[in-house]
Amino acid sequence: MALNIDILAGGRAKSAPESVLAEAYLARARDAGRALGLASFVLAEYDERRPERIFDVVSEVPLVIALDEKGKSLSSEEFSRELARWRDAGEPRALFVIGGPDGLTAEVKRRARFTLAFGTQTWPHLLVRTMLAEQLYRAVTILGGHPYHRA
Repeated sequence: MALNIDILAGGRAKSAPESVLAEAYLARARDAGRALGLASFVLAEYDERRPERIFDVVSEVPLVIALDEKGKSLSSEEFSRELARWRDAGEPRALFVIGGPDGLTAEVKRRARFTLAFGTQTWPHLLVRTMLAEQLYRAVTILGGHPYHRA
């Protein structure tokens, strides 16, 4: 069984350069991840002005990962091991949730099984999309033994 990996991001990126780069990394992850039991890699947006809608989505997914600066920072290798652990445990879907400019609601943070931070700094939500997409691609290459990650 494959682990489908989805990103739900607040705000509207339109054709921002960050979105173009994020989609490029996700396409690479899709291509390389299929053979490793990692699939989907879809980025969807939500209107952060309607927080009740985001909670409806996350309440239906067993494995929600919130992106928040108060979360746990993982090395790229640790992150790849977490993905593999979730895949090997038979999780059908991992939903990464990124807040808009005002972050995530307390309800969404409580619903998350895991909270991930890219350090203690606050990052623009459009950059977080790109950083997460790159780390997902990097995790796939680590798990696949590809030389992209130079540890």
